[in-house]
Amino acid sequence: MAISAKLLGEDEYVVVSTRTHWKALIFPVFLLLVVAGGGGFLAAIVPAGSMQTPGRIAILAVGVVLLVAFAAKPFLNWFFSTYTLTNRRLITRHGILTRTGRDIPLMRINDVSYEHHLMDRILGCGTLHIESAGERGQVVLPDVPHVEHVHLQMSDLLFGGPEGKPGDGILDDEQPPEHQRRKQQPDDGETLFKSD
Repeated sequence: MAISAKLLGEDEYVVVSTRTHWKALIFPVFLLLVVAGGGGFLAAIVPAGSMQTPGRIAILAVGVVLLVAFAAKPFLNWFFSTYTLTNRRLITRHGILTRTGRDIPLMRINDVSYEHHLMDRILGCGTLHIESAGERGQVVLPDVPHVEHVHLQMSDLLFGGPEGKPGDGILDDEQPPEHQRRKQQPDDGETLFKSD
């Protein structure tokens, strides 16, 4: 789920990486159960005879079309949408076939706030509002799991941690965790581009 380490800059590491909350899957799972149960029941009551096999195939085809049309797309949207916070930027990725992404450097973020309504509080998610100095202004990230924790992590990176040091993702004597460090490529003297 986390962004690939090769897409991170030097000394950049992932602080938080998540998908939207699992509540996006409630309707697809409910629909799967209804279609599977209803299809199984209808297939069982098809009368015996020459039309039994074509009738069951038709029931199966209608069930598959319903699942693809109304359950697969929300599931794939959930699966392929990620929010990643590194010590340098906020990275969002969305889309199934056409991927869209947005990277916001932490030093351009002016304000971070969150809200969660009663149902969001029960389920443990919320909406994160990010004001940036860019031309597009505000970014809204809906259904962020553990939104208070993500808000706290981002605030610490932006405005400093408990020691009150300045933020923008750069802390004195900062070392990323070993498993999140970008591996240095061996220097074999070659450049990325050659002119032969």
